[in-house]
Amino acid sequence: MSPAEKRPDDGSPARPIQSRAEFTALYRRLARSTGGARGAAAALAPELVRAAAGEVRLGRTVTMAAPIETRPAPDNPQPAGHRLTSPPEAEAGGAGLHFATDRFSMNVHGDADSHLDALCHVVYDGTLHGGVPASTVSAEGATALSVDLVRNGIVGRGVLLDIPRLRGVPWLEPGDHVTADDLRAAEAAQQVRVGAGDILLVRVGHRRRRIETGPWDAAHSRAGLHPEAVEFLAERGVAVLGSDGNNDTAPSPTEGVDFPVHVLGIHTLGLYFMDYLQFEDLVPLCEEADRWSFLCVVAPLRLPAATGSPVNPIAIL
Repeated sequence: MSPAEKRPDDGSPARPIQSRAEFTALYRRLARSTGGARGAAAALAPELVRAAAGEVRLGRTVTMAAPIETRPAPDNPQPAGHRLTSPPEAEAGGAGLHFATDRFSMNVHGDADSHLDALCHVVYDGTLHGGVPASTVSAEGATALSVDLVRNGIVGRGVLLDIPRLRGVPWLEPGDHVTADDLRAAEAAQQVRVGAGDILLVRVGHRRRRIETGPWDAAHSRAGLHPEAVEFLAERGVAVLGSDGNNDTAPSPTEGVDFPVHVLGIHTLGLYFMDYLQFEDLVPLCEEADRWSFLCVVAPLRLPAATGSPVNPIAIL
């Protein structure tokens, strides 16, 4: 057993534990390569978008977003609000013209609904990505690094790595980690390679587990990437990271840092994150086509001062 692993007393598999010193060393290594003002999405140059369009073979489209939920659940104590604002029921069936209208409200960064994290979402040691002062984020909104930076969309080559498929299980259990070795093994098994500017999507099976066993307190218990796997993302030049979970494991494997993958990915590398997607519609299509790469189109809402946005990413095979 390596020094970075600790086996619990209950006989469950060994779990990697990262010290604060190890995390700091990794943070400093990754900080040497950043994506500039627009973050890593700046790598999505026109030539990469054109190349990604060449991934389309079947002309099939599939959503990677989960339905927005409006009822409380253990992982969603503040669900999105939705109500019809007109017309009143007494008028709806009457003569003449009427319009049905709606009002929505949402906790964008909750643990159930699919969303995109902007570069201003993570504050660490008083700064945002690129050393931007944390004071640029206030109750009035973000004046720097908001989701408005990607108002023209994020378009590129999507690559789905299915870790439960690799391990022969329906999902990873909460608390389990995806390592860099897992990512490389999934590449080999699926005959695909993650490259510069890719939109990397890592399936841990969170959504399937939630569907089949019911919601749980995902804020305190969920599968995700191990922080050291972020070095793989940096080496390959990934532009965006998405998962059907939160991307971070809970409990955190890092001493004194609750969301180490968010810190390393968003704050340090300038990656855009997509949390709580769903891949249950996409996996069968990838298996049918025997392809795990595709054109991916992400269109966040135009929220000029927001730290994130609900999102409906589309895979086009």
